[in-house]
Amino acid sequence: MGNRYPFWLRTTAALQLIASAVHALNFFRTSSGINETERQLNELMTTYRPDMGPYFHPTTADLNTGLSACYSLLYLLGGMINLYLVQKNISPQIMKGLTSINLAVFGVSFLVMLNFTFLPPIIMTGLVFIVLCFAYATNHIHRIKLPKD
Repeated sequence: MGNRYPFWLRTTAALQLIASAVHALNFFRTSSGINETERQLNELMTTYRPDMGPYFHPTTADLNTGLSACYSLLYLLGGMINLYLVQKNISPQIMKGLTSINLAVFGVSFLVMLNFTFLPPIIMTGLVFIVLCFAYATNHIHRIKLPKD
């Protein structure tokens, strides 16, 4: 692999782990609202349980917690896998394919964050995607030309 490829993939992994950790910090804080409207909205989000089918009555806060956990776990998984694969010095062809998969998953994640969330996750996801682009671009696969019969 090129000299820069492992650097970019390690940087991607570090950003993924940082994004996961920062996002997981949300589980340790509570929101009470700064005015009456926000307090009322917060109470409805944590107590109102709409009927969404048999035996399924989550609050909006429950759904938000589930999605937040998935974001943190997705970035944790991506970061740990990328660090592991760089450490194992996998062949450039396999790494190029895995980087392509990373680009697809975290590219779609970036588009989702861009449309549905706010600035911190957009910035972190965008940084991960941009650094993954650099990693992909610096993974040089040297093709061996086979002699023709």
